[in-house]
Amino acid sequence: MPKGSKKTIIIFLLPSLFLLMLFVIGPMVFTFYMSLLRWEGGAIKGFYGLNNYFEVFSRREIVNYRGISRGKLPLGALLHNAIWLIIHVPLSTILGLVLAVLLRDVKGATVIKSIIFLGMVTPMVVGGVLLRFIYDKSAGVFNEFLRIVGLGYMARTWTAYPDTALFSLILGSVWIWTGFSMIVYSAGLETIPKELLEAAKVDGASGFMVFKDIIVPLLKPATIVVVTMSVLWVLKIFDIVYVATLGGPGGASTVLALEMYMDAFFKIPSNYGTAAAIASILTLITLGVAVYVVKYMVVK
Repeated sequence: MPKGSKKTIIIFLLPSLFLLMLFVIGPMVFTFYMSLLRWEGGAIKGFYGLNNYFEVFSRREIVNYRGISRGKLPLGALLHNAIWLIIHVPLSTILGLVLAVLLRDVKGATVIKSIIFLGMVTPMVVGGVLLRFIYDKSAGVFNEFLRIVGLGYMARTWTAYPDTALFSLILGSVWIWTGFSMIVYSAGLETIPKELLEAAKVDGASGFMVFKDIIVPLLKPATIVVVTMSVLWVLKIFDIVYVATLGGPGGASTVLALEMYMDAFFKIPSNYGTAAAIASILTLITLGVAVYVVKYMVVK
């Protein structure tokens, strides 16, 4: 490395590091500090230690031990986020990959991709409103589809029942997010030489073998991006839930970000201590999962 280049690198990095400290690290540290204080009516009443965290984990809205023991919703915001993660990430990733591969050489693929990508460019608040209408018993597209295929007896307002509200929102989020996965995979496919795929077919490889042994491994960098971004998006999900169900019915679709908002701005009196504790827990989970996903996928 030429002399003086290290200083040049540091000089160029300093503005970014300053902004990172100001808008990311600083707020994270301050939020954690807030979670250690006792708040009453928006005023600090003294140091509270980890009591806000104990209070958070003792609440039915965060972890519903009775629901867990019975195996019925609501299970609490923490487990709802986990369920969202388990269902949403694999579904949106696989659908995005399959759509990208199927539409690679199709005429008019750009138009089709634009239609699929509409979910991503739609504001999340609007997406929540759309989901309310999609699952409505009388006017919903989903119920109309059930009637067409002869399952009209199953029609209901799916977001209004504890056993279906959470899963309805998760499937809705898959529809919204799949466009992102598809676009990332489509960009990744452009980096794979067509000659390589054609050579594999000439050697007798089936379409499935080409997909499994060539396309999927070569799209590993795109998969890392898709999975990591999906995990981060799911863990901080808020808009859709707030607009579509407000965490109901009976807390059956609540998530951590919504509970944090409720504590800070909705409940009377507000409890900034527990809100900050939930934010800190959410940050730790998000960072932990993201680091694990990136490390695991890069190493493997």
